[in-house]
Amino acid sequence: VPGGWPAPSPVAEGIMCLAIPMVLVERDEFDGVAEIDGVRRRISVMYVPEAAVGDYVLVHAGFAIGQVDADEAARTLEVLREYADAMVEL
Repeated sequence: VPGGWPAPSPVAEGIMCLAIPMVLVERDEFDGVAEIDGVRRRISVMYVPEAAVGDYVLVHAGFAIGQVDADEAARTLEVLREYADAMVEL
């Protein structure tokens, strides 16, 4: 890495990634289909081998990178929707 190791943290530089909670509706060994609000996306489930159909996974850039329970997914989606509504009002 130019400038030394470890690489600078993107968060420290003001960049942040966003993962969206989605329900896993189909799954095979490495791939799955996740859904939110009727929108389905094919995703990789390689990082969450324990995820099963019906579980909520956190999806970032086409990869499930973690799991959350249904209550946490609902709270997160509520905050994201409130933020989106506030942006529309601007």
